[in-house]
Amino acid sequence: MPAGDVETFHQDGSWHNRIEGSSDLLSTYPTREEAVAAGRDEARQRKVEHLVHNLDGTIGERNTYGHDPRDIPG
Repeated sequence: MPAGDVETFHQDGSWHNRIEGSSDLLSTYPTREEAVAAGRDEARQRKVEHLVHNLDGTIGERNTYGHDPRDIPG
């Protein structure tokens, strides 16, 4: 499985999921809610982060479903 994180973003009137850094789409949905749910499931399966972008492209939400990249003791 690819090691990249899953990102959910809006483009051309639809919401999409893809592996970060790839131009290939995993899936396309008419609503943000559907895309986020599918992206979350994919990130959990791959044990990676899920990044959800706002309409303006900024990251609005970030969740880790596997190795947490932060190095925080405790």
